[in-house]
Amino acid sequence: MRPPPMPGAAVLMGRERHLGEGDPHIHVEVKVVRGEAAVRTMLASTFGLVGDLPSAVATGCGVRVPYVMTSARPDRVTCLACREYARAEHLRFADDIERIGSLPGSSVTPADAGRAATRHRELAEQFAGSEGSEGSGGSEGTGPEG
Repeated sequence: MRPPPMPGAAVLMGRERHLGEGDPHIHVEVKVVRGEAAVRTMLASTFGLVGDLPSAVATGCGVRVPYVMTSARPDRVTCLACREYARAEHLRFADDIERIGSLPGSSVTPADAGRAATRHRELAEQFAGSEGSEGSGGSEGTGPEG
């Protein structure tokens, strides 16, 4: 039995391995901040429309995996490269939303932007925690809603 490949090995070797082959890790979808799962849930609950889930998605570490092998919850993601990617994306988004809230005429108030930025910074810190951890010891809301 050979050891599991390191995250991103498919990209480094210049070929794509079969989806999920020898990769036991839970990854982060490349669009982690956009919350596409939350959008699908909202459409389903509002209009009764249920779209097909993608069978495979690109991840933060650069490989394609089955959609079921991804999560947006920090306590579920075990791929270290994906955790680092998600942390960086949430920090970038927090900065962006604060900037949007400070623009004159913005439909996002500075208070709303501040709350959203704080939430994304909290998520970033949870992704910075140990691999597959339970979050920050007893804090409420250890994962994104949806």
